[in-house]
Amino acid sequence: MSIEASPRANRSHSTRNGYEIRLCRDSLSQDSEWFDVRLGSRWQRLRLHDYDKIYAVPGLYEAVYNRLLRCTSPERVVSLLREAMADGHEPTGNLRVLDLGAGNGLVSEELRCLPVAKVLGVDILPEARQAALRDRGWCFDDYIVANLLDLPEETEALLRNARFNGLTCVAALDFGDIPKTAFLKALDLIEAPGWLAFNVKETFLQEELDDGFARLLGQLTRTGVIKLQAYRRYQHRVSCAGQPLHYIAVVATKERVIPHGMLAPRLDPLHRNGRLCLDPALGGPPERASQESRPAKSVTSK
Repeated sequence: MSIEASPRANRSHSTRNGYEIRLCRDSLSQDSEWFDVRLGSRWQRLRLHDYDKIYAVPGLYEAVYNRLLRCTSPERVVSLLREAMADGHEPTGNLRVLDLGAGNGLVSEELRCLPVAKVLGVDILPEARQAALRDRGWCFDDYIVANLLDLPEETEALLRNARFNGLTCVAALDFGDIPKTAFLKALDLIEAPGWLAFNVKETFLQEELDDGFARLLGQLTRTGVIKLQAYRRYQHRVSCAGQPLHYIAVVATKERVIPHGMLAPRLDPLHRNGRLCLDPALGGPPERASQESRPAKSVTSK
């Protein structure tokens, strides 16, 4: 969408890579936020979730998300993984990681700095792969464009032969970006024992979700497929209007293979109203020391 003016946007921000950007000033829902960017002689309006169009412009994602909106999730989730593995005396150098929803490679870059043994990125967007290989090709052993719910046999064989023992999924499990069934499929591709690190918007764990992601996590913990090792509430980024947006980073271990019945579309009824319990007193993991994680309550409590 090309526009000549943007009366409802904030003042222009000039970034170090030369882009002039105006963030929307309204308090909108997170998946409705937008910004204007001057590309050449014209302004163009993009939604923050127009990833394909954002990835196509080198450095635009970093200019908007990292510099203006102060997104910290790649670093925060991977650092929590490092802490949890250190507490368990597990070397990160043995990890062979499947980075689900890899985007332009910011999470994979953090993983390489741990370091890890292998990183394979997967995303449904061809533009994500193009941006990742353009900007951070050194981070990946391979990068596949695929829909995990419709994998060709040869692609699934390639993924299983990689013998992943780590899974990351950052800022991709909300607003319909990656459905829970795709996350479950990715988890099925990970060997047991293995590690997983992901995040989700805190309100998505607070609400009663009918057959939603919190229910899936509850079922995975109840059946012993995963064991929660650490969690932390933190500021994911600020909204375009400058308000803090808080997420929960979670690290868990995969303890055993997923029962065949769980891979079916319909989930079994869950205990505790289907909510994910993170309270140590109610059976969750011990909390890692962090001021941002206080008070030590279930993040699902209202």
